[in-house]
Amino acid sequence: MFPEFEVVPAVDVQDGEVVQLVQGEKGTEKRYGDPVEAARRWVDQGAETLHLVDLDGAFEGERANAPAVEAIRDAVDVDVQLGGGIRTVDDATSLLDRGVDRVILGTAAVENPDIVADISAEHPGAVVVSLDAKDGEVVVSGWTEKTGLDPAEAATRYEDLGAGAILFTDVDVEGRMDGVQTEPVRRVVEAVDVPVVASGGVATLDDVRALRDAGAAAVVVGSALYEGAFTLSEALTALD
Repeated sequence: MFPEFEVVPAVDVQDGEVVQLVQGEKGTEKRYGDPVEAARRWVDQGAETLHLVDLDGAFEGERANAPAVEAIRDAVDVDVQLGGGIRTVDDATSLLDRGVDRVILGTAAVENPDIVADISAEHPGAVVVSLDAKDGEVVVSGWTEKTGLDPAEAATRYEDLGAGAILFTDVDVEGRMDGVQTEPVRRVVEAVDVPVVASGGVATLDDVRALRDAGAAAVVVGSALYEGAFTLSEALTALD
């Protein structure tokens, strides 16, 4: 997983369409059309992994965009990691058995940490635990509920339970395209030995480089790509 630093395009789906939210808040979404077209575009530009999120599932607790996810899985031949509304071992193993490469657990992992170990026992390395931080603490349920958990301490806990990677999202800057904060990312990176995928705030190629230099194994990019701040091809070239 992530043998070299990767730029991972986000394909966040709401009501069957690609959207981007500002700080995860409903009502702030901008729509970008068909998810399959977006997925193909990123793969054509060089993506080796796609980051899919069922936003309706994240907010409602039950996956609602399965047809779009399956259509993307059928349309591209790259790794796919999926989050949003995955709440049980059965949900996760079913997705993994049907071709999703990694499942992303946020709320479920906080509410029931043992789910990480249970899934990992059958699918080693296939669980990415999503730690979304707002004001320095982990938030869940579509970033609406505080948990009091410190992201770095939580990352260590989930690594011990078998998580194959940590997805760290800085909600304070997510979707705003105002730049990244590297210190929170660095704290999580230093706490664990598994790969840390950074997300939130990327606006420029310098932001991508900064997260790489902070130790992230990959960075998820959404708004900057959809708004044309730079292309995926440009990002990959800049990293080379």
